[in-house]
Amino acid sequence: MVGRPRSEVARKAILRAALDLCARDGYQNVTMKGIAQVAGSGRQTVYRWWQTKAQVLLEALTDVLAEEVPELPDTGDARADLVTFLEQTFTLARGVAGQVVVGLMADAQSDAELAAELRAKIINPRRAALRAVLARGAVPDDVELELAVDLVFGAMWYRLLNRHAEVNQELAEEIAGLLARIN
Repeated sequence: MVGRPRSEVARKAILRAALDLCARDGYQNVTMKGIAQVAGSGRQTVYRWWQTKAQVLLEALTDVLAEEVPELPDTGDARADLVTFLEQTFTLARGVAGQVVVGLMADAQSDAELAAELRAKIINPRRAALRAVLARGAVPDDVELELAVDLVFGAMWYRLLNRHAEVNQELAEEIAGLLARIN
């Protein structure tokens, strides 16, 4: 890297500022200028490290918010583990993480590079985590795990995007019950 090395304190401040702005104003209203102002950094610093707000917010998700995702233990009760996983996921999705991912998904529709990075850093790891929980016995053996993952996340994102129903503990319980009954 040419120039001064990144200050970790400044980097974290910028990432946190981006998340705070997104939580307060919504993804579409976040600007690089606003991020710099809230972080107490120069705009040139922000632009030197990231070219777009999508890049800042994607790094914030994978760095800052990743620290908030708890490890899911294997309790031996596959259904309970699935409900716990879903409750944790739904809690994150209802917060700023969900706002960021919805915004990134919208931007990714016209940016193939962002779409690939979003899949690699956010979507695929969450799919793998859910697949691992489902494989513990939360669904019958003859159920295609990839389809079950699609159904779970499909229900979550459909509700988050359309806001016609809650994404909450009740949904977690309903999904776990439905998956257990599929034959």
